[in-house]
Amino acid sequence: MRETPVLIDGPVGQIEALYLNLDDARGLALICHPNPVQGGTMLNKVVSTLQRTARDAGLITLRFNYRGVGASAGASDMGSGEIDDAEAAAQWLRSKHPGLPITLLGFSFGGFVAASLGGRLEAKGEKLDHLFMIAPAVMRLSAEHPLPHNCPLTLIQPETDEVIDPQVVYDWSDALERPHELLKVAECGHFFHGKLTDLKDLVLPRLSN
Repeated sequence: MRETPVLIDGPVGQIEALYLNLDDARGLALICHPNPVQGGTMLNKVVSTLQRTARDAGLITLRFNYRGVGASAGASDMGSGEIDDAEAAAQWLRSKHPGLPITLLGFSFGGFVAASLGGRLEAKGEKLDHLFMIAPAVMRLSAEHPLPHNCPLTLIQPETDEVIDPQVVYDWSDALERPHELLKVAECGHFFHGKLTDLKDLVLPRLSN
């Protein structure tokens, strides 16, 4: 099953994306990629692993490039602009499959985007199935970008992350008043080198239940 390249109308022009439709799908998965100004794209191998994991769980998947990345129009703004792009991608996915619940997955900077998008969608009355934040840039989250409160939340943090300080994520988790789970991956760096199978093994059962 191969993903289909698609172009989505975004707030500042076209958004380049890869879409996988499944017959008898159980839900939808939108996957948000890492830092666009440090080379992050939808083809990142952690993003690719999350896409395949969601597919294997029976979810229709969409991953996309933020503004200014790949063939997506515009320029990076490292904040609400990328959330706007993610919202346009979610609306496109939702319009094609209106009856299915949506799961959001984000890696690194994409964890900030997915979480912020989740809060925005929930505020508009959208029900989310699950939010996964992988090695997330939690320091970017603020009152301006609230989390969703009504869906399951899973944090997955590598213990030897060289990009996001693990302790920052642990402290953020400790201070978070909503229910969630924090999963730590031992002897694992930010990009899950040699640990992508471990990541899949953590995410798949939580997508499948």
